[in-house]
Amino acid sequence: MTTPAVSTPRIPEAVHRRRWAILGALMLSLLIVVLDNSILNVAIKTISTPEPTGLGATQGDLEWAINSYTLVFAGLLFTAGLLGDRLGRKKMLIAGLAVFGIGSALAAESGSPVQLIMFRAVMGLGAAFVMPATLAILMNVFEREEQPKAIGIWAGGVGLAIAIGPITGGVLLDHFWWGSVFLVNVPIVIVAIGLMIWLVPESRDPKPGRIDLVGVGLSIVGLVLLVYGIIKGGQLADFTDPAVLGTVLAGLAVLVGFVLYEKRSDHPSIDISYFRNRVFSAAISSLALVFFALMGVTFFAVFYTQSVRGYSPLETGLLMLPLAAAQLIFAPRARLVVDRFGVRAVCGGGLLLLAAMLAAFTTLEADTPIWILEVMFFLMGTGMAHIMTPASVVIMQALPREKAGSASALSNTFRQVGGALGIAVLGSVLSAAYRSGVEDKLTLLPADVRHTAGESIEATLGVAAKLGPRGEPLVTAAHDSFLHAMHITALCGAGVALIGFVVVALFLPGRPPQEPEAEQPKADPVGAGR
Repeated sequence: MTTPAVSTPRIPEAVHRRRWAILGALMLSLLIVVLDNSILNVAIKTISTPEPTGLGATQGDLEWAINSYTLVFAGLLFTAGLLGDRLGRKKMLIAGLAVFGIGSALAAESGSPVQLIMFRAVMGLGAAFVMPATLAILMNVFEREEQPKAIGIWAGGVGLAIAIGPITGGVLLDHFWWGSVFLVNVPIVIVAIGLMIWLVPESRDPKPGRIDLVGVGLSIVGLVLLVYGIIKGGQLADFTDPAVLGTVLAGLAVLVGFVLYEKRSDHPSIDISYFRNRVFSAAISSLALVFFALMGVTFFAVFYTQSVRGYSPLETGLLMLPLAAAQLIFAPRARLVVDRFGVRAVCGGGLLLLAAMLAAFTTLEADTPIWILEVMFFLMGTGMAHIMTPASVVIMQALPREKAGSASALSNTFRQVGGALGIAVLGSVLSAAYRSGVEDKLTLLPADVRHTAGESIEATLGVAAKLGPRGEPLVTAAHDSFLHAMHITALCGAGVALIGFVVVALFLPGRPPQEPEAEQPKADPVGAGR
């Protein structure tokens, strides 16, 4: 057969031999970006407690601490991908790691929620240059026939980070102050930079596009306005407030302007023409909807395990192990299931399973046996593994190899935007439902304390603790109100996962193509002039 002759000029032999070592180095870089969010999920309760234990952050502060990172990350991914394509992906990856490490060190020393939000944004800036570069480099060191396997292992790295993050965060919070969950990133960054310099080859697009500064600005402004309005609506428990509606509508208007500008630009951040491919659009949409549901659920699950059930941060991290273990087990093997049943069946089944587990959160009460939650987490991770890997393969193979940075940026942007909106929307639903459920129990409190006490379960429990024995009825009311709010929020997440199922069922391909059709794409990258 002619396959060896075709493969030789595309990837140098020296690079091909160490491709798996390169993948390991890339996964370490990916690890810290994902690790950071999974560690923070365990730490949010500690950060919300008053000083000196935490920062006394409100639920809105916590949402912004997560979303300042995510919005900068998502808003700059396009530019980061283009800069990597133009200047070299290895250079951008190393620079991103350095900025991420500096931001982590600064976040660890934050003296207020505002400072934490600012330094998390710096971390998001660094992460924007790390994430697309890892997947783009992967596409340039593996032959096309090995790419699904490599992407499966890469996706499994996300599961590894989800597993390590909460446990690491729990151990650190048991022995050190809350800032240690950020400081732990610094030594990992140093090791990752060393491996990048030693192992990873440089690659770039021979015909890179110009940087779209206007498009980047519009996307960031639009997303920030939209998310701010959603979070503010949750804090006020009133999404009809004129300030909330005005901010949300302004954000949507700016995002519409962003799309119109991109369609007319000769050097767009997003090539809108990519989305004419229904398969590509459906795959990206499914990733965004999965992360919308998952990030919102993770946000309230931590408060359920710690505030309602009384588990420590370390115990909470251990409770989340099944979610990560399932991804580690199934993500690298999902390609084998796709080979047999097709992308549509595998992704659709994953989304149905995820929707069912989100709906199952409505059965959880304060005394539900904890093994039930463990089974739910494992099945959620199983569903995610069978969505992320096939969808990522579809997205990355839809564009030419030279545009790997752009494809990776698009994939990760929609994933991060989905996660940011999930935290904002579902977090706001949780906040509004909680406040409406608990506010009639707060009438005996002074007026200046009442509003703050109703913002979150942690705020209510903090006030109850100060009241001593007189605060015990308030604790019961807080638990009951939170459980009711969690049930409502979980149903919203399940609905989003079902929308993802409909998209997948309508637009993703069924069984794999026949052998002659499967061989044809192998020649495409060769003709691209590598």
